Amino acid sequence: MSHDSQTDPDQGRAPRSETISDYRRHTDDATLRSIVKATIDGIEIEVPFGTTILDAAKTVGVTIPTLCQHDNLCIAGVCRICVVEVDGERTLHASCSYPITSPIDIRTHTQKIRQARRHILELMLSEHVGECYACCRNGHCELQKLASTYGVDFYRFGHRTEERYGRDDSSPSLVRDMDKCILCRRCVRACIDLQEVGAYNIFNRGYETKVTTFLDRPMWEAVCINCGQCINHCPTGALHSKDMSDDVWAAIDDPEKHVVIQTAPAPRAAIGECFGLEPGTPVTLQLNTAIRHCGFDRVFDTNFAADLTIMEEGAELLQRLYQAVVEEKEVALPLFTTCSPGWVKFLEYFYPEMIPHLSSAKSPQQMFGAVIKTYYAELNDIDPFDIVTVSLMPCTAKKYECNRPEFHDSGFKDVDYVLTTREMAQMIMEVGVNLPDMPESDFDDPFGKATGSGVIFGATGGVMESAIRTVYELVTGESVENLFDHLRIMPVRGFEGIKYAELEIPGTAGVPDLLKEVIPDLDWLAGKTLKVAVAHGTANAKRVLENIRRGGEFADCHFIEFMACSGGCLGGGGQPIPTNRAILEARARGIYEEDEHSSVRKSFENPAIVQLYRDFLTEGPLGSRSHELLHTSYTVRTRMMV
Repeated sequence: MSHDSQTDPDQGRAPRSETISDYRRHTDDATLRSIVKATIDGIEIEVPFGTTILDAAKTVGVTIPTLCQHDNLCIAGVCRICVVEVDGERTLHASCSYPITSPIDIRTHTQKIRQARRHILELMLSEHVGECYACCRNGHCELQKLASTYGVDFYRFGHRTEERYGRDDSSPSLVRDMDKCILCRRCVRACIDLQEVGAYNIFNRGYETKVTTFLDRPMWEAVCINCGQCINHCPTGALHSKDMSDDVWAAIDDPEKHVVIQTAPAPRAAIGECFGLEPGTPVTLQLNTAIRHCGFDRVFDTNFAADLTIMEEGAELLQRLYQAVVEEKEVALPLFTTCSPGWVKFLEYFYPEMIPHLSSAKSPQQMFGAVIKTYYAELNDIDPFDIVTVSLMPCTAKKYECNRPEFHDSGFKDVDYVLTTREMAQMIMEVGVNLPDMPESDFDDPFGKATGSGVIFGATGGVMESAIRTVYELVTGESVENLFDHLRIMPVRGFEGIKYAELEIPGTAGVPDLLKEVIPDLDWLAGKTLKVAVAHGTANAKRVLENIRRGGEFADCHFIEFMACSGGCLGGGGQPIPTNRAILEARARGIYEEDEHSSVRKSFENPAIVQLYRDFLTEGPLGSRSHELLHTSYTVRTRMMV
């Protein structure tokens, strides 16, 4: 496998935060490489030309408070909490947007600065409706933390108690409470700069300024992909996920209901953060025990369904390639993955003409739900009506996905409720359990067996790596370990915005029994080169799609993995806050470590998958029952569906 050296270098470049003012772009390279001296609170430093005061202060351990600033986002400079004094200047300056271009003397915590910051906080709180103890972000709110730091213990400028905007809970994924908005614009920048969706914008001026949707419509009518990146970047409780934990508790407390939960891999690498553990600390087996303490009847592994997805999606890829190469049919290639519902919705909204490229395979979440309400119900002689399926997911868009009308192929709603990582942590805390102290326990059978290929679905590139491990070996008959050391398919790993690679098929073996109903032979693949790509974050997805539109190199790909969020599921909108590059990398290490310790690391070798096809999906991948339960079709979405 190799990278394509001809790929446009700008294609894979994700939006980056600005750390200096725009005029730097017009400065010559020699100046940009120059070093400037500065003094911060008496500490003499040297920094590259154009470094902001905020970034310079970090290098010497001086903490300057911020609200509108976020490492993932471009500069706004609107909250003014980060103001500092610059010697010789009459007014205070926002340190996040002030570039150091000549020697200056800076003070960051004088009495004048502290008073200014306190007054700014008091003015924000005067318009901030509600009490902290009744807020979903209580104890985790950046505004609350700064108010405590600067000793704001009364409302100097009053406190508005009546609602001005009200709550918008029309979305199946998130809730907007604009009476808690501080106009930091982080949600606007996340939606426009990171995701290039643009569901939010700033309207009006002065006291009438507000963050809202196009034409001030409710969220269910907005062009929103439900990714939740606005939630992850909001410093207050103005945005939060739609929590269905009360409904889950009600189901658990109902003796007539059999409540099962599937846990995705990404939450297991992150939920420990809610209990004080370092990002990436693996707590999979402790989490199983904690979930049982909450009262769930069975705890299953979504990785089983990830393996199932690989079997179905891999078979579909081979089928489409056969139709295109051998039968010379008009087939939509490249094939696009459908594991990320935010990505699917992005395509439906902005590139509807490319919907035929979507795989018909459901996401692992929805496949698992369908299998639970059919195969599992039959095995255990349980009426599917009495089964409540819950998913632990890193993703707020999964809440939308489980409510799509297509996903009732079992005769019932495939997945009843979705809990985010943050919501599951709260449920565990409610039953008085400290997750790190829990003893270890395994998943329940018959879906307790999964592979390392399922685990790495949580990281960007994981779906592609899993597919390559299975498809390459099924097609060639050769062990993938002969090609990739320790099964680490490095060309599709990492956090580069867009990755491209090629995989040569040296020869083929006979058609495996599982695929005999899909294609008659594999000889036509011998000597061919499989071209694949990976994109994470819908801004990067847009670059790939635009490249395909104009007939660029990605138009020649055969298979492309897309994830709506940066970092893939590890950076999902339901993960612990904050999420930044360093945290994503730590979570990824946890994911890959679990893969390395798995006894089985290829989807087609999962004994539970083999048994499922032998006993239930007897026609194999893409068979009639598989098509009925595990596949779907997508259409143009003109508005939110509830």
